Amino acid sequence: MALRFGVSRTPVREAFKRLVDEGFLVAVPQVGTFVAPIDLAAVHDSQFVRETLECRTVVLAAQRIGDADCRRLAAQIEEQAEAVRRGERSEIFRLDEVFHAEISRIAGHRAVWSMIESVKAQMDRVRCLSLETPSWSEVILNEHRIIAACIMKHDAKGAEAAMRAHLRTVFATIDTIAKDHADAFDDSRLAPEAP
Repeated sequence: MALRFGVSRTPVREAFKRLVDEGFLVAVPQVGTFVAPIDLAAVHDSQFVRETLECRTVVLAAQRIGDADCRRLAAQIEEQAEAVRRGERSEIFRLDEVFHAEISRIAGHRAVWSMIESVKAQMDRVRCLSLETPSWSEVILNEHRIIAACIMKHDAKGAEAAMRAHLRTVFATIDTIAKDHADAFDDSRLAPEAP
């Protein structure tokens, strides 16, 4: 890797160590370094954190949203729809992140999204795999439309229910993509079920 990127071995070794620490790589002494399987327990933990924080955040967003924020949220939904129409997976993923960060901003708690970003790495791996199936992009878009509509109508209860359902979609996603990508997951198929 150092040769390939034209850097010394020290930064590569440090980067690999960090990726091992974060659960993306597995280092086997005297054998090699390999991509780690998706840690389902970590996916469940990050989903729990997201649901706990984002369901509260979306309630605040519905209570606080103003006209300018409504226009901004509606424009984001249109951007997402265009990315889905074009089948641009990386753009869909990016706009999904922007949407959730925007809800935190509207709620007056920008730092919430930063906290969530720090714990959702394994969940993001599942999300990336799910975007290989175009129908999941449509599901995400439709769920975002419902969440945005509730926020814009100041329907805090509806927004909370829609966000909870949206964040629990990851469980159905895991079951579906595990069939096509069984080697991407760890052996602990006994991870906790959705509440």
